[in-house]
Amino acid sequence: MAEGSFATGGTTVSGRHGFHVWHIRNMPNLSNKTLTGTKGRFVEDVARLLVPWGVPQTAARLYGYLLLSAEPVSLERIERDLQISKSSASVAARLLEQYMLVDRHRERGSKRALYAVSDNYEGMLDAQNRLLDALAQRLKQGAATAASGPARDRLAGMAAFYLAIRDALDLALKRWRPRRT
Repeated sequence: MAEGSFATGGTTVSGRHGFHVWHIRNMPNLSNKTLTGTKGRFVEDVARLLVPWGVPQTAARLYGYLLLSAEPVSLERIERDLQISKSSASVAARLLEQYMLVDRHRERGSKRALYAVSDNYEGMLDAQNRLLDALAQRLKQGAATAASGPARDRLAGMAAFYLAIRDALDLALKRWRPRRT
């Protein structure tokens, strides 16, 4: 193979200084050594479902991991089990706290934070409902100030749509709450 060449499928990559690198196709991801089998698949599946909703990969993986945890978990254990840095675990946990999906707990006599899935998992949907309402109200204001008929109609239609979604979600949450207790 010529100097500086590259090939795939397990063949050698050579540089001008004689370094050789092997390309291995379908190499398993060894970063998740402690999460194997169905537990590891569950964590990764939850992440794949949440990432398209805008949840960062690490936070999504942490949420999947915490869903399987029977008790609050320390950042040190999260770091070890998910094979991420402690700072990444901390940032992800705080983000999930903001989403109201995770609660922070304290160990008695320690400053160490522990994290567990929140029992109030509809909290994030309540926040989304408030955002839908705010967006609908702003769209109504835009419709009132729009000069043209098509723009006014579009904004009014969008406002009505978001209010309908808000109302449907609010009704679903009201039906759910008595079952939760």
